[in-house]
Amino acid sequence: MRKLTYYIAATLDGYIAGPDGADPTGPGGFWPIPGDYLQHLIAEYPETLPGPARQALGVTAPGTRFDTVLEGRHSYEIGLKAGVTDAYPHLRHLVFSRTLPESPDPAVQIVSGDPVATVRELKQQDGKDIWLIGGGMLAAALYSEIDQLIVKFAPLTTGIGIPLFGRDVGFDPRIWQLADHTVLGSGALILTYTR
Repeated sequence: MRKLTYYIAATLDGYIAGPDGADPTGPGGFWPIPGDYLQHLIAEYPETLPGPARQALGVTAPGTRFDTVLEGRHSYEIGLKAGVTDAYPHLRHLVFSRTLPESPDPAVQIVSGDPVATVRELKQQDGKDIWLIGGGMLAAALYSEIDQLIVKFAPLTTGIGIPLFGRDVGFDPRIWQLADHTVLGSGALILTYTR
């Protein structure tokens, strides 16, 4: 059975974006991308790099972990504002929204139904694992379905922002088992946990 993996970058204090929800790594962002961090992504998770970045970096590796990406409307709109209608053309791309009437890109599927039911159905299909990119609201909605958590902690704190599981997740303690870890010279820490 396929696994749902929440693969996300976070600050040391547990935030995935600033209070405004804008792309923290984009133009004017506060989140630096050190060279060793980028090289790690290219080597280990090439399919998680957006299409324009893959093209600019000459990345052609298909990746071995994910063939599907799930994204919430707020995260998707960051790309739309930058003129990118499908940031992951090399993956099956589903965007969860009850307000987007139709997809601005024929390769991006808009899902207005229950995220949990959709993920349970996806898990039964053949393929590689499913990548939950975020945002926090969608991660909160899918909290019970996440099988693996890969957090790329940056050596950065913000004090406030969008939490790892949004602001709406209820109190539901879960125990995770550390399955892998990578420490980069630039200070980033990549922790992989399984449920």
